Amino acid sequence: MADKMRQTVMTKEPFAEDMWRIFRIMAEFVEGFDSLAYLGPAVTIFGSARTPPTDGYYQKARQLAALLAQEKFAVITGGGPGIMEAANAGAKDAGGVSVGLNISLPHEQRSNLFQTISLNYHYFFVRKTMFVKYSHAIVCFPGGYGTLDECFESLTLIQTMKTDPRPLILIGRDYWSGLIDWMRVTLLQKFQTIDAADLNIFRLTDDPAEACKWIVQAERGRCWYAPTRELSTAHQAARLSPEGTRYGVPPRSNHDRGAPDSKADKPVE
Repeated sequence: MADKMRQTVMTKEPFAEDMWRIFRIMAEFVEGFDSLAYLGPAVTIFGSARTPPTDGYYQKARQLAALLAQEKFAVITGGGPGIMEAANAGAKDAGGVSVGLNISLPHEQRSNLFQTISLNYHYFFVRKTMFVKYSHAIVCFPGGYGTLDECFESLTLIQTMKTDPRPLILIGRDYWSGLIDWMRVTLLQKFQTIDAADLNIFRLTDDPAEACKWIVQAERGRCWYAPTRELSTAHQAARLSPEGTRYGVPPRSNHDRGAPDSKADKPVE
């Protein structure tokens, strides 16, 4: 019946398909909020789906997740194989909460068997909202485009103060060092597209125990990366919206400041 209604609406309204898409997006948000609202302190772990169990980073992800579970943190992953499987397994083996936020892909992704809470998503952006909204810290292991996307989106949200500051830890000096050197030389020194302070948002280590210690310490004092004075928690713009990002201050144009934006804004003489 619902499919017939959908087809009827779509034949009469060119944009009806997008209207139906809104309800699907809403449903994914509602299910995620309802399932994770009482999760408590959690750490999101990103990493490659292609990392085999014999790899040293697989073992480190499993060790870190177990340590975090022992410290009463839930562990959130993308629910797939590789690093995600290792983290879910480590958390579950240690008696902790092991969350998998799975994604439907054109090439089927195998869901790992170590999830105590399992959700399925169609939209990457809804899934990534859940990763950030319900985590108190983020850990990135070596990975591909997806891991880099998740890492840099998290860095952007922290850098722009759109979300609460939190630990962001990179595991694997041999994997991340070249990228960090490029950021320092190319982004900071050559093109000045970031500030020196932006390189302090994250930390790098090879030691899961050290990463866990940083997260525990940050939880007690909230974070090593403190908000700026202009966006203190008392400031209206610092309030968090329901999806977990700060409202912020709407941008102002030159016209708002009493100056013309361009020649087109100048009065005709």
